[in-house]
Amino acid sequence: MRSAFLSKLQTHAPVAQPQVISSGAAKEAGDLPQVQEVASDAEDQLSADAQDGVRKIPRIWVITFVDPMQQGMSNSLLPYVTSSFRLHSLKASTMIMSNIIGGLIKLPLAKVLDIRGRPQGFLIMVGALTIGLVMMAACNNFKTYAAAQAFYWVGRYNGMSYTISIFIADTSALKNRALMFAFVSSPYIATVWVGGPLATVFLNGPGFRWGYGAFAIITPAITCPLYAVFAWNYKKAKDAGLLSEKTHSRTFTQSLKHYFIEFDIIGIILLACGLALFLLPFSLYSYQKDQWRSSLVISMIIVGGLLLFDRTVLGACILAASLFVSFYIWDSYFSSFLQIVNDLSITQASYIVNIYSIGACFWSIIVGILVRWSGRFKWLALYFGVPLTILGVGLMITFRQLDVNIGYIIMCQIFIAFAGGTCVITEQMAVMAATSHQYVAVVLAVESMFANIGGAIGQTVAAAIWTGVFLQRLAEYLPDEANANATLIYGDLTVQKSYPVGSLERIAINRAYGDGQKYILIGGTAILAVGLGATMMWRDIKVKDFKQVKDLVV
Repeated sequence: MRSAFLSKLQTHAPVAQPQVISSGAAKEAGDLPQVQEVASDAEDQLSADAQDGVRKIPRIWVITFVDPMQQGMSNSLLPYVTSSFRLHSLKASTMIMSNIIGGLIKLPLAKVLDIRGRPQGFLIMVGALTIGLVMMAACNNFKTYAAAQAFYWVGRYNGMSYTISIFIADTSALKNRALMFAFVSSPYIATVWVGGPLATVFLNGPGFRWGYGAFAIITPAITCPLYAVFAWNYKKAKDAGLLSEKTHSRTFTQSLKHYFIEFDIIGIILLACGLALFLLPFSLYSYQKDQWRSSLVISMIIVGGLLLFDRTVLGACILAASLFVSFYIWDSYFSSFLQIVNDLSITQASYIVNIYSIGACFWSIIVGILVRWSGRFKWLALYFGVPLTILGVGLMITFRQLDVNIGYIIMCQIFIAFAGGTCVITEQMAVMAATSHQYVAVVLAVESMFANIGGAIGQTVAAAIWTGVFLQRLAEYLPDEANANATLIYGDLTVQKSYPVGSLERIAINRAYGDGQKYILIGGTAILAVGLGATMMWRDIKVKDFKQVKDLVV
């Protein structure tokens, strides 16, 4: 499947025919001659072989919708939701399938956006998000909540956010695109402060279910108008004769077969099953009687590995994957660590956790300006973004321990935030600059899929380390009279918080957290070396000279 994508990208002619610049000053040092897209008569009309969705988007404005307040609330509630089922240790495992499914959904979603249109894909994702919120509001067991998380992440982060990214790519010049991506993320700087207090209000009041239920009503109310405006613009374009509907004579059965092949349903299922079967055993092994010797664990790893071997998923998006592996390793139990070891409230912990979102969104605007000014993006990632990420995560090995001033943790978070704002923007620019606009939706889907798979791997590693280290050290450090409660303490954040600060039990819990965090952060730092090597492989593309789309907004 991925080879098919790459073959299309390599053989497809760009919107305007490329012209090789032979001047030495215009060439990249030590690289092939730079290919620059120049104006041609073809720019006066859309590509004849463009898919329907791409041809619908010209003359339709860019508008974005983000819901960071709801996401901040959900992140703050997650440890308490899993604790309500006595399964706090499965906090990371909850997100593994969500990340896998969410990442893989972008491949067929890219097809929906290109074949049926951007508004239709956006509406489908709003529906998935709403279903997830309703399920979380109504869940009575951990399995339902985990399934709801899959719908939620498919709809929100992996669906709506991805669709909005395509809207921006459709209506902005490549040299301005980094700045536009940063601009639409800027509301996080203000709204991210609300998530923690909002979670506190619901936890202390009607309960976490009402938190999800409220947004199950709010979300459709604020997103459907966006779809309505898109539909209205589409109708205007159609009435003006700018769009023509393609007709076909396929029967219903033939249409089912056509779209079954077009969306590669079997490939998506095999890929999802392979990833899930391979990754989940690493976080679930401790719940099996024979642990690693369990036939269930062994069979899941073997079958998953075989499926992955048949469906190759490793490729050009190594940086995105490695960054997400690292992030989800060190972030998975970060909020719980702050509330237990540093004795912070939900609101206070959310402020520190969200330093990344605030700093990354703020700094990404500066990165966008720098990309527009310099016309290049590789230097920002190679000499600033990735090295600063390694520094920030590496320092936390020392600072995320007992009796360490929390200011050092905040300093590390600021480093990682500025680095993340740089890396996310530049890696998206890299995949978009490497292809013509017709396939932007596809390459962004592939890049995002690898990021999500990286996130699933990171959560798998975090869960495996946590299950293997935290419970063992907890049983070792607890006083004899509390040792019988080790499993209960391990699985419930509220039980951990119930022991007074300074008590022998709380000190033992804090020490176990410190040991677990140390191993987690070592893993999160080590994987970033892969990202640095991947960044060195980038071609230093000059984005100022690209002209990819017609009828730009910016």
